[in-house]
Amino acid sequence: MKKCALQWKNGWITFQTDLRERPQIWWSRLVFMLGPWVCLWIVEVLNKNNVFKDLYAWQVLMNVVWYYALFLVCRLILGRNRRAAACGAVLSFLIGIVNHFILRFRGRILFPADIAAWKTAANVAADFDYSVDHYMVEAAILLVAYLFLVWTCPSQKKRAKLNLVWAAVLWLAVGGYTFAFFGTEMLPYLGIYTQQWVTQHNGFLLNFTVALRYSSVDKPKDYARDKVLELMEEYPAVEGDPDRVRPTNIVVVMNESFADFSIFDRFQPSEDPMPFLHSMEENTIRGWMYSPVTGGGTASVEFEYLTGFSSVFQPPHTVAYQLYVKDGMPSLARLTGTEGYTTTAFHPYKSSGWNRPLAYQYQNFDHQLYEEDVPADALRVRKYVSDLADYQTVFNITENEAPSFIFNVTMQNHSSYAQGWNNLDRSIRLPAASNEADRSAEQYFALVKESDKAAAELVNYYSTCDEPTLVVFFGDHQPPLKNAFYEELEQKPLDQRTTEEVLRQYAVPFFIWANYDIEEAQDVVISPNYLGVLTAQVAGLPLTGYMNFLSQMYKVLPAITPVGIITADGECVTRSELTEEQQEWMHKYSMLNYCGMVDLFDEARPMFCTD
Repeated sequence: MKKCALQWKNGWITFQTDLRERPQIWWSRLVFMLGPWVCLWIVEVLNKNNVFKDLYAWQVLMNVVWYYALFLVCRLILGRNRRAAACGAVLSFLIGIVNHFILRFRGRILFPADIAAWKTAANVAADFDYSVDHYMVEAAILLVAYLFLVWTCPSQKKRAKLNLVWAAVLWLAVGGYTFAFFGTEMLPYLGIYTQQWVTQHNGFLLNFTVALRYSSVDKPKDYARDKVLELMEEYPAVEGDPDRVRPTNIVVVMNESFADFSIFDRFQPSEDPMPFLHSMEENTIRGWMYSPVTGGGTASVEFEYLTGFSSVFQPPHTVAYQLYVKDGMPSLARLTGTEGYTTTAFHPYKSSGWNRPLAYQYQNFDHQLYEEDVPADALRVRKYVSDLADYQTVFNITENEAPSFIFNVTMQNHSSYAQGWNNLDRSIRLPAASNEADRSAEQYFALVKESDKAAAELVNYYSTCDEPTLVVFFGDHQPPLKNAFYEELEQKPLDQRTTEEVLRQYAVPFFIWANYDIEEAQDVVISPNYLGVLTAQVAGLPLTGYMNFLSQMYKVLPAITPVGIITADGECVTRSELTEEQQEWMHKYSMLNYCGMVDLFDEARPMFCTD
């Protein structure tokens, strides 16, 4: 005991002596060790978090570990405290700025999938507001203050090599934590997952790395190919309904950001933005489709509609078009193609968005059309091809190709809504409180009114056609209006909403209309993974075994999203609140979803594809 006390005393004396003789070296070390905490502060300011109030201690700790890892790697590579500290701080600031703009534009933070989608983001980047706000000013002040401290540190004329043992220890520490984080069950054991409703709540760097940890589709518990084959026997393919009219044309329109805000009780515009939609009854099936995304993520809705696979079983905010789509994948285009339809995918914007050319090719579309295929003099609203001009291209396709299956993704209503009002009337006014919450919202609702007029033209055109035509129309997601706008509608902070209230932000309208007699229905509740099956049923097409399974599951759980599920009796629940029977349906769905997306072996292929 005396020996230990003597060693401690001698060590303390040595430290005091070294501190007196080399104060600048210790100042440099102190500034370096302070850096990760300053970077956490900077990034969370840009993340609209108060690091002292909004994060739990464990979230602060798990975030700052990554900043220390960044600083240590910079130190090990650059060999100088001052350079490493400056590099780590500037990198953190730049990452924080990118995340800040993502948060401003989409209402959620940066996710790994957004990096893969950089081409899509670049396509519309010029349309957004990049003005400096007080968050950016505050973060810049913190950065400059810290860089000033770094500048006061002594400059090293040459690399200061760490002791080989210490260098090895530091590399092992960084590598060991990284392995534990990404390669073990540490996060599930601690119950740490990505935040989805208010994505800032983990802190930026923690939430980003957690999302990266879950960026691959997990194999369902008890998954086995034998069980898939048992389900294949239980849910056989179904022949087409001979009592239904087989339409010559099936026109599917996924309308960009087309949302019906009448689902919010406090929404009070100066006039109804979509009177035509609300008037539809004859030969119409109409209701609410609950999207897997809100504010963005169009490709996820496309994927669910065309394949029947659900993003519920994917890591949060990943995009199947970029990560999971593969050649020969089951799709509605493949089904209609085997039934003799010429299949066309049409999006009047850049083909580089969401990896669409490859995704459509893998789903067996015969033709793909993009912005360059629209006449140069086509009417544009703001800067995008209008819905009216878009539908003219659709009309041309059905006039020249019969029978046709067309999947059309419009562009007119794409954010942002702070653009000029070119070819757009200021027709919708909002109450003062709503307008104050988001001054760009009135432009969005003016766009919706134009989309409603164009939808009327679409239906009117095919109502005069001799060929039986089925039109399927739905919004992809609600627009990326500011969180304050939704808080005004709900009269509460977003993180205090019930599951039912959260789901309101994911609801969009849909209708299926035919220019011939079909059974009518109103207030139908559905999610896009089922809507493709409903399209095939109304059209009298055959169903694969997988589609047969979905048609049966729809009767139990008619809407499934990552943030909530609606049951057959209209109850809004989270996945953990499902009954044992409902959980069993979800388990079977997860196995078939995994098989079709990841493990489509030869024996199971007939359950998913008719070719």
